[in-house]
Amino acid sequence: MKIAVSAEGADLEAGVAPKFGTSKYLVIVDLDTGDTEAVPNPGASARRGASVQAVVLAISKGVKVVLTGYCSPSARGHLTANGIEVISGLSGTAGEVVKRYMKGDLDKYKEREVERGSRWYEIDKAVFSHAIRASVNQFATLLPVLVGVVLLMGLFNAFVPLDFLVSIFPGKPALDALWGACFGSILAGNPINSYIIGGELLTRGVSLFAVTAFIVAWVTVGLVQLPAEIAALGKRFALVRNAVSFVLSIAVAALTVVVFNVVTG
Repeated sequence: MKIAVSAEGADLEAGVAPKFGTSKYLVIVDLDTGDTEAVPNPGASARRGASVQAVVLAISKGVKVVLTGYCSPSARGHLTANGIEVISGLSGTAGEVVKRYMKGDLDKYKEREVERGSRWYEIDKAVFSHAIRASVNQFATLLPVLVGVVLLMGLFNAFVPLDFLVSIFPGKPALDALWGACFGSILAGNPINSYIIGGELLTRGVSLFAVTAFIVAWVTVGLVQLPAEIAALGKRFALVRNAVSFVLSIAVAALTVVVFNVVTG
């Protein structure tokens, strides 16, 4: 049976690495033959996917037990799913923990792993703290953009009266749907507001094509808040999402009117 120790060096005299995924070496010991092999961990210098690379290495070497200082929940899940036992919370040299394992002195650590695995979930405090800090930093970065978006929406809604919107629509289905989607894309706010404005447009003779496209674009497209969306989700995604939503708002408007006319006969 082979056991692997996440180590800081290439022999049994090296210290146990504090983290399995980023350990410099996996020192593999064959308990049946006594052979020892030190394999460099390809994930040691990786910024992303370090644990996955270490897991693949352990599996490819036929390891049955991993001894380490810490193993992330995701890496632990992959290892155990492949029949590899994980014992963490260890320190000292690689040779020392191997001897302790062979003597059965690590049973208390096994019990601790079983108790930990029986919980519904486990929160890594360091990871949780990092996530909170990252969220706060992202919000602080987006705050000036969001404030500008809110001010711009208020100014646009104030200076674009309803009568002006009514005068734009020529009564042709294609143009009405296009103009409705355009104004719905620019205007922004609570979705309920779009229903109120849409109702007013209908009472003033604007076609259902225009009103439907207006409402759909209002809730799916956001040119005014586009800078905030780009900052949060990336430029390419934001532009593609808004373009697709704009085209679909016109298609949905046409389909809605056709279905409505069929249903109402």
